[in-house]
Amino acid sequence: MDRRSFLRHAGGAACLCGACGGGAVRALASDGAHWAYEGHGGPAEWGTLAPEYAACSIGKEQSPIDLSKPIAAIMGDPAPAWRPLPLKVLNNGHTIQVDSVGGGTLALDGKSYELLQFHFHHPSEHSVDGAFFDMECHFVHKAADGGLAVLGVMIAKGEANPALEAIWRVMPGKGGETATADALLDPSMLLPQDGISFRYAGSLTTPPCTEVVQWVVYRQAITASAEQLARFAKLFANNARPVQPLNRRKLLLDVM
Repeated sequence: MDRRSFLRHAGGAACLCGACGGGAVRALASDGAHWAYEGHGGPAEWGTLAPEYAACSIGKEQSPIDLSKPIAAIMGDPAPAWRPLPLKVLNNGHTIQVDSVGGGTLALDGKSYELLQFHFHHPSEHSVDGAFFDMECHFVHKAADGGLAVLGVMIAKGEANPALEAIWRVMPGKGGETATADALLDPSMLLPQDGISFRYAGSLTTPPCTEVVQWVVYRQAITASAEQLARFAKLFANNARPVQPLNRRKLLLDVM
């Protein structure tokens, strides 16, 4: 399925976001052994770089995956209760991340999670029937018991995105730098209108690849302009982990 077919399948054109209703925070990736997306220290080597990264090689519930042939299921929709926050944008050397501690909660399957941060991958990490999108946004949440829930939103080339523009306007160009802005950003502006989503049990997509993540990936994409995509790609030409085997897991599609 190509991107246009996917968007038609998702119930029409992807929505324009502006019209849509600490250590653990830093991408929840380890600050240990150096890792990369290409070359030495790339994804094929992650599991051998440090003992705490072993799950990257031997884990059986790794992310991302190809979202294909899901089982239709009736589940309660994820319920983000986020609030606008002043922008705090970090270039952590692997992605652009918006710190969102205090930004609200997510109710999922009867459990409450706190929003920690959201960040971006270019191209998308998950694929749909083997097809990738231009980018993907991950909203990372953590529960009191340490469990994680990540909402994934695909980003396709199309109309310019006002919410992304607010972030791009201040995003640092060098790793380790942080920028702030007084303007408030509501993270829900980056959610699609269609709440139908894929669900599966998985992992962090960066070392240590811990398998404690409940994944929710929305079926409908949002948009970004070609110019916006190019600005991110200039910083991160490729910061996406390759898809991993589904193994014995179930991939569900929430049809409610």
